[in-house]
Amino acid sequence: MAHTLAIDIIVPREEPRRWQHVLIERLVAEGHDVAVLHDGTAKPWPAAVHMLLSLERTLLRKPGKALSARLDAIAQMPRQRPPALRLDLTGDAVSVDVPTLTLRFDGAVFDLAAAVSIAMGRLPVLEAILDGKTMVGQALPMIDRRETPALGLDDVLARAVTLLVSMVRAFAEGRLFSLGTPVPAHAAAGFTRAYVLRSLPRLGREAWRRLRFRHTHWRIGYRFRDGEGVAETEQLGTGWQILPDDGDRFYADPFPFHWHGRAYLFVEDYVHAIGKAVISVVPFDGTGKPQAPRVVLEEPHHLSYPQVFARDGAVWMLPEASASGRLVLYRAVDFPDRWAAEAVLLEGDISDATLLEHGGKLWLFATHRDGHGSTSDTLVVFSAPVLTGPWKPHALNPILIDRRRARPGGAFVRDGSARLFLPVQDGTLGYGGGLGLAELLALDDTMVRFSEPRTIRTDGDWPYPRIHTLNRSGPLEVIDGIAVVRKRPGSSRAS
Repeated sequence: MAHTLAIDIIVPREEPRRWQHVLIERLVAEGHDVAVLHDGTAKPWPAAVHMLLSLERTLLRKPGKALSARLDAIAQMPRQRPPALRLDLTGDAVSVDVPTLTLRFDGAVFDLAAAVSIAMGRLPVLEAILDGKTMVGQALPMIDRRETPALGLDDVLARAVTLLVSMVRAFAEGRLFSLGTPVPAHAAAGFTRAYVLRSLPRLGREAWRRLRFRHTHWRIGYRFRDGEGVAETEQLGTGWQILPDDGDRFYADPFPFHWHGRAYLFVEDYVHAIGKAVISVVPFDGTGKPQAPRVVLEEPHHLSYPQVFARDGAVWMLPEASASGRLVLYRAVDFPDRWAAEAVLLEGDISDATLLEHGGKLWLFATHRDGHGSTSDTLVVFSAPVLTGPWKPHALNPILIDRRRARPGGAFVRDGSARLFLPVQDGTLGYGGGLGLAELLALDDTMVRFSEPRTIRTDGDWPYPRIHTLNRSGPLEVIDGIAVVRKRPGSSRAS
């Protein structure tokens, strides 16, 4: 890391939480001179909170240590030089004459407030506050399992770590500035009461639903039309036809592609009984009728988001393979049925990487899980001179932490005025909750800036309004949406 700091990190003396230890490890790994100091006045979480969260993880069969887990202690560590920055992880440490960053959880200074918010059914907002008054960073974490505070809290605390690491980088590089007024705190509420009255009923309803229905089952819609489509009208409209499935598998993440005058549709092909997806192709005949899907790419790990494009005299596929920890570029050796791995572009838990050529460079927009938490809330950008790399992370990564607009939902769209729009997934209502269109306003080595997304309205004849992908190639336009599908007798998987 080019810019390192001497940092004092203040943690509770009694029963600190694991997320605080993870943050310290991250900052030490980045080369900072970290001192760990104890605050003896910070109160531990009530024992009932830990008991309920631990019980819930046990019932959900989620092994491993939670980020909210209490530790016996975090050992004090001395620093080598005077501090340039303090991180107060208790929210209530004594003020000193050193710039100090704190976190607020829905306006409250204590991390327990995040657990209360989730139990109440709210989506917490995290804010980084400089010297107790200036908001310099904000995160809207995605919560993948909203019915369970134990898992939802992990998602939020993971982004607390991501936010503070990025704020330390920004402070070291002189990039902190005011973002406006912090959110007001909610009225104080007890976790146990919120859990019993609000969270347990939601958890029960979700458990009953999963017993009867597939947890997630996507369906693809397609239509052929000339002229304006969804990206121009910002609404789904009419004329959609459903790509059929047998109920034991689903198709999602549609990417259309035209080759030698014929339309092809590449899809995530997920088999419920296996719990893993392959990539399949659906050829269309000359009348616009889809042919039977057939598998064209399979790996030991899950594959999805099969972005297919032509470049440099070849046809390429860039599918998501975050389960493998690598983003791999494939080249067609016998289109559309045979593909060969060409290069590993990125390492890490990268989701829905979306390619753009702009300003004489190639760019990838994606989400990064950053070790813990959701895969859908942390936008990162990379650039390269050629397709096979090397790919360099943007200086401002992570660009944003926002469940409403971080995760791409299809290829970039260029309108008649040459403006660029990225379909983005809106996780406000949950994963697959909706799509927006965010205009790319600035992109170079020092800046990435999007407009606020414009929501795609779902009025029309498409029966599954919870959508999360939009793409088009020529007259072929495609979307997908979550369908309610009952489990068949003997089904053994929740998905």
